Amino acid sequence: MNPVLKPLVLVVEDEADIVTLLTYNLEKEGFRAVAAGDGEEALLVAAEQTPQLVLLDWMLPLMSGLEVCRQLRRNPKTRDIPIIMLTARGEEADRVRGLNSGADDYITKPFSPTELVARVRAVLRRSSPGHTDETLRFDDVVMDLAAHRVRRNGRDVHLGPTEFRLLRHFMQHPGRVFSREQLLDLVWGHDVYVEPRTVDVHIRRLRKALNEETETDLIRTVRSAGYALDSRSS
Repeated sequence: MNPVLKPLVLVVEDEADIVTLLTYNLEKEGFRAVAAGDGEEALLVAAEQTPQLVLLDWMLPLMSGLEVCRQLRRNPKTRDIPIIMLTARGEEADRVRGLNSGADDYITKPFSPTELVARVRAVLRRSSPGHTDETLRFDDVVMDLAAHRVRRNGRDVHLGPTEFRLLRHFMQHPGRVFSREQLLDLVWGHDVYVEPRTVDVHIRRLRKALNEETETDLIRTVRSAGYALDSRSS
């Protein structure tokens, strides 16, 4: 691939080891990466280089990640750049603050590089759908939307229509936890009446089709919260 065509990701992080981890994994997956160690430098780099996406740490020297996010959104040159917040804050109120400040997504530390790259791809896909192909990828799962085909680790995965839609939704929002009610609205639709427990039935079918005995269960059950697609599932 011509390096000029690779999406540029701005990594805004003051911890050198995390910058190294992020840069290595992004470049390994076909992205270009540029780093900024504080908020002021981030604003300058974003304005000069216009990255396709910003990975923005919440806690930064000189200026908080939230303020950087707000200023990026106020600048006409950078206001449309997708932003993923990196944060050690896992409370719902903090996540809402990040999203309300203009972030497109968030990921909580510690995170797996696989999940982070999947989140980057998902946000880029949502922000510029006309510039991406019709293939979704997460871990060793590949979903071809045009051919309506799923493969895991090279083998075909046979899914019913509802399980296909469910997996597509998870692959478009990797790592995010969705309640049964949210999944009913987003996958089944607002106008369809289905019992919330029906979601559990389709999750079991999806797991059975997706996971063979030696493979990691990619569907994570979060007690009293819902389900997520996560390579760290147990």
